[in-house]
Amino acid sequence: MARRPAVLLAVAAALGAAAGCGSSGPKPVDPACLATPGAIERALARAPAPVTLASGTRLSDCVSGAETDADLQNAGLVLTRAADHLAGRAQRGDPQAALGLGYLVGAARRGAARTNGTRAELAHRVESAARVLADGGGPAVASALQRGLRAGEASG
Repeated sequence: MARRPAVLLAVAAALGAAAGCGSSGPKPVDPACLATPGAIERALARAPAPVTLASGTRLSDCVSGAETDADLQNAGLVLTRAADHLAGRAQRGDPQAALGLGYLVGAARRGAARTNGTRAELAHRVESAARVLADGGGPAVASALQRGLRAGEASG
């Protein structure tokens, strides 16, 4: 009878080891997502057309793929800096910057839609850059921001 618990433990250990085989942990976020805010902004120049980075990665994948704390922090830093820079340009009346910012916000929302709260927080931080446009920029900037937002949510 004493052998039964030992056998069950051995089986449980074997199943646990087998479950671990082939799983390599979280897949790292695409390095293109972590490059520079300038690389993100250059890619956003194609908005409202679908935007991908040089590697072919969609911006929403930069958010949804950030699984480790380090990836979340690094992707958040790059994406929020790009968003802040675009918001500054849009505040000065640049509709193309507003379009890119809207796309980035929409893509971040898309990437966080089916993920946990930390990715939603990353999307929220990107989104907060657009709040400065609520009172400024004019109708062309507001319209461009909304066009970009719709495009980013659809294909970002």
